[in-house]
Amino acid sequence: MRILALSVIASASVMAGGYKIPEVSLNATALSAAYIANAHGADAAYYNPAAMVYNEDANLLEVDATYIALSSIDFDGASDYSSKEENFLVPSLHFASKKLGDSGVRAGFSIVVPAGLSKRWDHSTPKATAEEFTLETVELNPSLAIPLSDIVSFGAGVRVISSSGIVKSSAAVSRDMEGDGIDYGYNLALMVKPTPAWALAATYRSKIDLSIEGNAKLYTGATLSYNGDVSVSVPVPAALNLAAAYSFGEGTTVEAVFERTFWSAYKTLDFNYPVSIGALTSSFDDPKAKNWKNTDSYRLGLTQKYEKWTAMAGVAYDETPVPESTLGYELPDSDAWIVSLGGRYQLDEHWNIGLAALVDLKESREVHNASINGEFSNARAYLVTAGIEYRF
Repeated sequence: MRILALSVIASASVMAGGYKIPEVSLNATALSAAYIANAHGADAAYYNPAAMVYNEDANLLEVDATYIALSSIDFDGASDYSSKEENFLVPSLHFASKKLGDSGVRAGFSIVVPAGLSKRWDHSTPKATAEEFTLETVELNPSLAIPLSDIVSFGAGVRVISSSGIVKSSAAVSRDMEGDGIDYGYNLALMVKPTPAWALAATYRSKIDLSIEGNAKLYTGATLSYNGDVSVSVPVPAALNLAAAYSFGEGTTVEAVFERTFWSAYKTLDFNYPVSIGALTSSFDDPKAKNWKNTDSYRLGLTQKYEKWTAMAGVAYDETPVPESTLGYELPDSDAWIVSLGGRYQLDEHWNIGLAALVDLKESREVHNASINGEFSNARAYLVTAGIEYRF
């Protein structure tokens, strides 16, 4: 489980506003996550469990692997320096069942990485606060879909997130912390198909406060000043998706998605120790203001089906939740444009394979606050996702 988390976590620093990861399947990569009302197949279990009702009556299992290449982020200020480049291979798994009896109820589950953050720097200035700042998550999300009528369905799931974190900084006072935890939440989905051509959907994922507990070593110069327990809570924010998809007669489907992510839950970053850490309190124990804001994302996806081929493309605009006043080296985030392409091929009645690619282009951002005075630029992410689906 830890290997899976380590292989993905740095992607969030340039993959989405904040540290939420929206692309966790082949279809989602190909469509820039414009994949809610038109969710189908095994990964509907994660993106819109209510849509499982409209799957073919078969068990569907999909395994995906995503290669992520992250550019270094350049900083131009009193001194110029860059973060490290990153390369990762990330797996995910989705399952959606056939009808369970005459009721039409379906069951599904997904194993994904819904959020994460890592950024590493070598230069002494960013190392003072963010030599390494890593948040790792893995989510198990079982779900059910219930048909309420011929045109309405409801879905719900339980979210179980395993998280771990690493925080390192190196200066006159230094920190080396590791911890982990398990936390719970839920997700809901409603699907309406008023006509065969139209699909309307709403999904909601609850906020989950990741409770990470572990050990911290704090140093004054080379002297170990504290070696003991520490805890910190970091939110995975609630998210609401509203989506509409329209299918034309020639196998063409267009989907538009509006997503509101409730990042305002991230007000402070507060490490807690069971005893006083004395002179190190202001550096490592006092709450650090974040004051993030709620954000909107706008996504558009196009799907074209042929006899054995399915082609997909997407574009999205993602807002950053990080205000200039509290932006730090651990997440030099900015608004982003996302574009993507992908396709699937039906090998036979059981096997389907696919490939998708996505480019995330972060806008340059000038920052002038208490700790940073300069411009971040050239943040890019490149994704290639390969997947295989089995029907049985």
